[in-house]
Amino acid sequence: MPKTTNKTHDWYFNIAEPRKNFLSKLEKQLSKQTFQNQVWISFVGDVYGDSMDDNLITRETLKLLNHYKIPVCICTKNPQKMLRDLGIIKQFDDRIIAGTTLTFFNENKSKFWEPNANLSKQRIEALKILHENDIKTHASFEPCIEPEESLKIMKESLPYVDHYKVGILNHNKTITDGKDWENYLNEVLAMLRPLNKEIYVKNGLRRLTKSIELSQQEKDCDFYAL
Repeated sequence: MPKTTNKTHDWYFNIAEPRKNFLSKLEKQLSKQTFQNQVWISFVGDVYGDSMDDNLITRETLKLLNHYKIPVCICTKNPQKMLRDLGIIKQFDDRIIAGTTLTFFNENKSKFWEPNANLSKQRIEALKILHENDIKTHASFEPCIEPEESLKIMKESLPYVDHYKVGILNHNKTITDGKDWENYLNEVLAMLRPLNKEIYVKNGLRRLTKSIELSQQEKDCDFYAL
């Protein structure tokens, strides 16, 4: 298990500070260019993590992206905070997909590995609310640290998630070595395919499960992009 007090990674838990003049620079860029590709906010950091402005810049960014009709995907470990912007998110209509990462069913393990994030049951509740408001949802099962835990929480998420991204914990062989990843992926596919869920299997997991046949869509990260 990770040592969250490791000083070399203290920056990972810092409170985010908004970039100077970000919103004015963003609006200038949006007004001059036409964007057709989906914009991700965010897979680097967390736009609903602890911040000095209480995520105000995220809210204003969403308003700008909606104003300029940009398709958007939101990914956060704190979807309960995202729900504060539900009214703005609904204004995107079918130009947005909102979701979260899901890692552990066990609350103690979730607190240990992701100490500043919503618990999985809170993330599931947020997905439920998004689903009930006719917002397309996604769940990212990366990192997968314990396959059994991922499968448990995946089962809980089924009624509320449209699109699944499935991977492993990259760049840490002490975690990934010795696990039966082919069995894991077979169980994932057996759970999701009969329900016609949208599925993307990430490269890291595909490299460890080469004997499993996937459709082109299941190997294409952009196939289901908005």
